[in-house]
Amino acid sequence: MCGIAGLAATGGVGADAVERVTAMRDVVAHRGPDDAGMHADDHAVLGHRRLSIVDLATGAQPIANEDGTIHVVFNGEIYNHGSIRPDLEQCGHRYRTTSDTETIVHAYEQWGDACVDRLRGMFAFAIWDAPKQRLLLARDRLGIKPLYWTRQGDTLLFGSEIKSLFASGLVEARARLAGIPELLGTRFVTGPDTLFEAVHSLLPGHQLVFERGNVRIRKYWDLPTAATAIETNSGPQIADGDVVARFRELFEESVRLRLMSDVPLGMFLSGGLDSSAIAAVMSRLIDRPLQTFSVAFRERAFNELQYSREVASAIGAESHEVVVGDGDFFDALPRLVWHEDEPIAHPSSVPLYFVSALARNHVKVVLTGEGSDEMLAGYGKYVRTTWNWRAADIYSRLPAALRSTVARGLTHAPASIQRYSARSFLTVPHVPEAMFFDNFAGVRLAEQRELLSRDLREAATLDSAYGGAAAHFRNARGTLLDRLLYADAKAYLVELLMKQDQMSMAASIESRVPFLDHRLVEFVARLPDRWKASGFQTKRILREAMKGILPEVILNRPKMGFPVPFGTWTRGAWNGVARDLLLDRRTRERGLIDPSAVDRLLRRHAAGATNGADRIWSLLNLEIWYRTFIDGDGVQSLPVPAAKRRADSPTTRETTTDAHSVAQV
Repeated sequence: MCGIAGLAATGGVGADAVERVTAMRDVVAHRGPDDAGMHADDHAVLGHRRLSIVDLATGAQPIANEDGTIHVVFNGEIYNHGSIRPDLEQCGHRYRTTSDTETIVHAYEQWGDACVDRLRGMFAFAIWDAPKQRLLLARDRLGIKPLYWTRQGDTLLFGSEIKSLFASGLVEARARLAGIPELLGTRFVTGPDTLFEAVHSLLPGHQLVFERGNVRIRKYWDLPTAATAIETNSGPQIADGDVVARFRELFEESVRLRLMSDVPLGMFLSGGLDSSAIAAVMSRLIDRPLQTFSVAFRERAFNELQYSREVASAIGAESHEVVVGDGDFFDALPRLVWHEDEPIAHPSSVPLYFVSALARNHVKVVLTGEGSDEMLAGYGKYVRTTWNWRAADIYSRLPAALRSTVARGLTHAPASIQRYSARSFLTVPHVPEAMFFDNFAGVRLAEQRELLSRDLREAATLDSAYGGAAAHFRNARGTLLDRLLYADAKAYLVELLMKQDQMSMAASIESRVPFLDHRLVEFVARLPDRWKASGFQTKRILREAMKGILPEVILNRPKMGFPVPFGTWTRGAWNGVARDLLLDRRTRERGLIDPSAVDRLLRRHAAGATNGADRIWSLLNLEIWYRTFIDGDGVQSLPVPAAKRRADSPTTRETTTDAHSVAQV
């Protein structure tokens, strides 16, 4: 895991280009505290920060080809580099290192831009081909590693984090207000645009070429569905009875590949099905007790460490825990907004940082369970949307007079029925923007129109909030579930992976995601719905594959997500902090929100009359982001409520379990 940054200029780089790229590179030193490198010539400068994982002695970057005409900087891991290397050597390429990075530059020499088709792993890299004066940027298929870029005149700049672009001194941080409805609705900004004007994300599965002043972007990979598999005859050609065995084989292979490392590895363990499955397989593949890392909150209702402890005990792991309080959470929040570059989507990002910092005391690499829910239909929203959508199909065929009678009856129904109907086919428009995206939004469209200022309120529409994500739904082929999963893989999952990357890298630790090995993903995506969601059961194939391996209590445990007591905290002492930040003079003058509506929200939430946690979280993060980047304040601590002004720090707990005294799993 590393950080990359650089620039290329058609007319030649300026005399200060090395200084600019040094600043771009070093502002993300947290991504690579072990080493720094640079290559510069008349038309390009590439910078690199290294977190040493593979080939500790000779793997420093940038790495060049044999004659020093092509250079690469790379963030990620190529898990199959060892199997690609013999083919390249047979073609005449000469290696100087055992690094997976060198395989990329030789693969580019041999296969050109199609080199990405041979790579199995997570990656964001930049290749400068000096003879052709050609810059190639590439990002892995699912978007595990981030990569951002912008163009300023004849110069193209890139970096692992957006802050690198600003550190160049060539790019101004300006808010893209048109992205706010989408940010509030989906919690992130989909597609190539970001919340900053003129700053773009290179999308997963895409390459960018900058050559002779032109920018060309192409998609080299797409997520299949069962429908496309049938059309292309590329689906799993195995009987139903062998599907689980094949899934287990691919899953175990994915975990094994992600053990590639010359430094210690561990596992983020929540006690849920996904992380437990990885931990159980991982513990069988290593010759020492697995190091597991878990996080929870001091509030009993938000502490699920009993589940992670049960799994750790069952597999004979050495478990490490951190328990976070509200003071820890709010103290870290402004710094983590800076790390994430955009408003933080989910409160769970904050505990992810704390468990990453805990793990960094013991290992350099961790495996995590991200991606399973989006590949295997693990969220309840998929089942609910499927039923709602089908009911809407039937309801729409009823006589209009009957539907009008039902609508009139709902206006006189009890409040509980009205709340249900407000999210059901009875009142929600039969389009994905409303029935799926807005129904499960962070801040629903009606709430946005209440909370935003008049100008932004008028811009908050179904299309501006959800059009980008809904386009993926409409472009997908296959069943309703296929299309829902495809849309989330293209939008929601990308945000979750960015969170995973930025929060782990904030603690200088590498995270790997076995569920998102592209061969495993392609196999699962082509399976019929019944292997993902069956009735009200989610992740059916994973549960079947883990029978006899995981305890029944874990296999059958309802999905909990990762609960964070943000709503509880902002009903108490922290409500005043939110009020001070969201209703002070600077925020009012900014003109993004309706102060009276926000004041009403804070009061009603504090009184328990409404659950405003998601709305308060989104607005608070937006304001912190605005002050950090647009106003240029940098990281500023939040005020601490008088009742909380005491020394407070995360509590850690470590246990060692005798691997020979527990049941084999």
